Amino acid sequence: MKVILLQEVKKLGKKDEVLEVADGYARNFLFAKKLAIPATAENLNVISQGKSAQTHREQRHKDEAQLLAAQLSKASVRLLVKTGESGKIFGTITQKDIANALKEQHGLDIDKKKIEIKAAIKNIGTFTATIKLHAAAVANVSVEVVEQ
Repeated sequence: MKVILLQEVKKLGKKDEVLEVADGYARNFLFAKKLAIPATAENLNVISQGKSAQTHREQRHKDEAQLLAAQLSKASVRLLVKTGESGKIFGTITQKDIANALKEQHGLDIDKKKIEIKAAIKNIGTFTATIKLHAAAVANVSVEVVEQ
């Protein structure tokens, strides 16, 4: 009997795969546990439409991320901090600080987990932060740390 898996089944296959299995295994195990459905023409059509919709969604997310990356590459952030006598700042500049500054200065809401800083920012100067929006969209933002 041909079945379409609704989720991954160990030693059998992955989600949306069409497989040939024994009738008893399909009826008594796969259908009973809602791990598979019969591979009818209607069910195959539904699965194929779901795959095309998923592909379309992924492409749209990728395009949006690339557009946002283009905007971020042109942006720079200026952070005002208190410093000691030696020119070192009190504390460090974190991903959260950069995300807040992007929101305040440019109106861009970026998750702090997507921001990467190569080395801890503890001095005044200009630094680069990398923002990974998508596997195909990465932006570098200039971070200028200035004494208050």
